[in-house]
Amino acid sequence: MVEFAVLGFAVVAFVGIATPGPTVLLALSNGSRFGVGRASYGMIGAVLSDFLLIGAVALGLGALLAASEFWFGIVKWVGVVYLAYLGILLLRSRGTIEQSLWATNDNRKASARSIFLRSFLVAVTNPKGYLFFSAFLPQFINPSAPQVQQYIVLALVFAAIDFAVMFGYALFGSQAIRVLRESGALWLDRICGGMLIALAASLALFRRANA
Repeated sequence: MVEFAVLGFAVVAFVGIATPGPTVLLALSNGSRFGVGRASYGMIGAVLSDFLLIGAVALGLGALLAASEFWFGIVKWVGVVYLAYLGILLLRSRGTIEQSLWATNDNRKASARSIFLRSFLVAVTNPKGYLFFSAFLPQFINPSAPQVQQYIVLALVFAAIDFAVMFGYALFGSQAIRVLRESGALWLDRICGGMLIALAASLALFRRANA
């Protein structure tokens, strides 16, 4: 029964993760700009956010955001501004890896930190993530069994799927850029930037279920 519940969770999680969202779009863009190796810093940031979001939901933060208009609004508008900011960066980019706006004086360490933080912050400032996990996770939790272990298992499964999907998008971006060259990189940045801004607009219009 437990294995069946975890399998069901994995299937639903995969569908949700594979649908292009902010962290997936960043993985695609990072893969085209920096290659899969350096894009992995962003994947690690996103995976870390998965653990934090699920841990926060387990502690009741998701329920707090669902109940509090004030805190929901704070997290929501921080996420809107940050998504729009990243979208504008991509729209203004020149479409070349070497001239990436995310690089800092060609310092690989600075760029790695920047890639990591962008993916991490995009995820933790999205209130949809907290509300999603709040509604999604309890369906796969057995209340009569120790819950901490169950949350850990589900977090590990979700993080593994998230990393695998992002890796696939980053790999696609890194391979596509070899074919499309500079003009293709420019258009890929434009597409990802436009989609991030569209997601920011969608988040701005998003309301709590009981709002």
